[in-house]
Amino acid sequence: MPPPDPAATAAEVAADATARTIAAIWRIESAKVVAHVARITRDLGLAEDCAQDALVAALEHWPELGVPERPGAWLMTAAKRRALDHLRHQKLAAPRHEALGHETDLQHAIAAREFSEMVDARLDDDIGDELLRLMFTACHPLLAPETRSALTLRVMGGLSTAEIARAYLKPEATIAQRIVRAKRSLLEARVPFEVPRGAELQARLASVLEVLYLMFNEGYAASAGPEWTRPALCAEALRLGRVLATLMPQQAEVLGLLALMEIQASRLAARVDAQGEPILLAAQDRSRWNPLLIRRGLDALARAEALPGPLGPYALQAAIAACHACAASVDSTDWPRIAALYDALLQAAPSPVVALNHAVAVGMAFGPAAGLELVDALRDEPALVQYHLLPAVRGDLLLKLGRSDAARAEFRRAAQLAGNAREQALMQERALQSSNDARFR
Repeated sequence: MPPPDPAATAAEVAADATARTIAAIWRIESAKVVAHVARITRDLGLAEDCAQDALVAALEHWPELGVPERPGAWLMTAAKRRALDHLRHQKLAAPRHEALGHETDLQHAIAAREFSEMVDARLDDDIGDELLRLMFTACHPLLAPETRSALTLRVMGGLSTAEIARAYLKPEATIAQRIVRAKRSLLEARVPFEVPRGAELQARLASVLEVLYLMFNEGYAASAGPEWTRPALCAEALRLGRVLATLMPQQAEVLGLLALMEIQASRLAARVDAQGEPILLAAQDRSRWNPLLIRRGLDALARAEALPGPLGPYALQAAIAACHACAASVDSTDWPRIAALYDALLQAAPSPVVALNHAVAVGMAFGPAAGLELVDALRDEPALVQYHLLPAVRGDLLLKLGRSDAARAEFRRAAQLAGNAREQALMQERALQSSNDARFR
């Protein structure tokens, strides 16, 4: 076999590096491109198609020409040109003089709309953020609540249909159908891409908060892919949450969600090692937790708690996160309080996942046998049958009870169910450790 061509190898390495750069830029810029083009076309499906065409153009040209100085602006321009081409082609059936008139009108309309957007952003818009406009549009009451969230996660967070399905513990085909129907419904109803005001804004708030929550969670613990965390996704959800909290400072759940994201984001750097491998809570170096983000989170939580009425689900989760943030170690954590907060969360927003987290807290507060009893009661829960954290939690509790063989089997099942490559490796490693524990016990 002839030796590899060094020049070809160098070219391949350079091309691979460029592809990774484009992928990283796309994760950051895609939602902004879709949001901007959607305001021009009034068609979310078309806006996504135009954004994808811009990505294809970048993949074709940037390896040869180099990454532009302003890659986001390049993608935006390419997508808008594609949108203009599409809208122009829609007019081809008209007579020649009418087609020319349509094209001129379209160019003027786009220019006027962009000028109007610029003025809005500086003067009269309550939010002044294009991504929030898109988010509130996708959360229109015309759509069912679960459909709003799925659509917004797709266009805002750049999550795949499979990732959204895992977040909701639903079949992928179900989520795909929801997204397609949502785009069609918004187009047929000619829903304007704008921020609602007053009572209408309030009516959409719950869906917006849910989307931000799921966006952040996908960044905090990616459901699929090669990396365990996606910090850029967390950062975008946190940025939008801060904007929302500035606009709605008297909304306890807005502040609660912001507090939760701030506190959880403080731990991102400590959740992985230099090679990107996961580090679980008990093994994290707490000196690497970001004290500024913790202070911001605790401040937002205090403001939420000062408002009248009981704490909602996001504020309760923020209170749980605060218990971890204020503890010097896992052993010194106030686990009874966390168990009580999870119990309150189960009353406010019951779900199988919350019940599983409650079982973990009970196991830490009152012993692994108590936690295992609660986990075993969830084993036949349909929503958790394919959820990898159920066997992972059960394996951990079994291991603490000295039942290494049973724990090993649970960790192996968790590895099989996990969609994230790093998490699969972590579960396999824990299964191996269980074998060693059994061998030397």
